Amino acid sequence: MLPIIPKGIWMVTIPVTGFVIGWYLDRLETERLSYFRDKSALYGRILKEGEKPSWP
Repeated sequence: MLPIIPKGIWMVTIPVTGFVIGWYLDRLETERLSYFRDKSALYGRILKEGEKPSWP
């Protein structure tokens, strides 16, 4: 027999689960966009020797 889960627990579980999934997807998107920070990979630009990227 399965244990009975109180109804109030779903009011906490669903928003927390949504937050965790959103946080994970946001981190994946940030990681993906970091490849294009200086647009070097996007436009094929090669940085000159000694030139620093425009991002910190």
